[in-house]
Amino acid sequence: MADADKHRSHRPAGKKPPHKPPPKPRKPPMSEPKPSSGTVFEIDRIRRLVELMKEHDLSEVDLRESRQRIRICRGPKEGPRPAYGPPPPPPPAAGASAAAKPAPAEAANIAVIKSPMVGTFYCRPNPKAEPYVKVGDPVDTTTVVCIIEAMKVFNEIPAEVRGKVVSVLCEDGEAVEFDKSLFKVDTSG
Repeated sequence: MADADKHRSHRPAGKKPPHKPPPKPRKPPMSEPKPSSGTVFEIDRIRRLVELMKEHDLSEVDLRESRQRIRICRGPKEGPRPAYGPPPPPPPAAGASAAAKPAPAEAANIAVIKSPMVGTFYCRPNPKAEPYVKVGDPVDTTTVVCIIEAMKVFNEIPAEVRGKVVSVLCEDGEAVEFDKSLFKVDTSG
């Protein structure tokens, strides 16, 4: 115990050992000037980064060090990329829309089967199968004439009329809107 008392006696009376380290200096906010040594903004460091970009054929470098950041891009500047897919196809020409409308004389006995939803038109159950219906085929109210795919669901579309198919108005795999004409059916026979 004498040894333990000796160690205590070397400390001056009334002094306590420090329990926590001194506070760290506050980091300057981004708006304050940065010290020139050891930052990402040193000219020599930037030049070396550009050399490395050339050497390794890099088009962009983005570095962060604590609250400092530098981004270097090289090469032709690209315009902003759209966050959506390619633009929709242009509307059909005026001649095409006139051909899709039935003549007034045949309108009395021609029924048009229209799309009940937005989706993709398929004329056959799978790519290797025969089409559900072709021009000249008879249909009744329960005959499936096509499939419309909407949100990964394949919906069978019934004719809902009796008659003979006289025209198929959509291509296989074509995007269709609600109420788009799909087929013309002659209901007179």
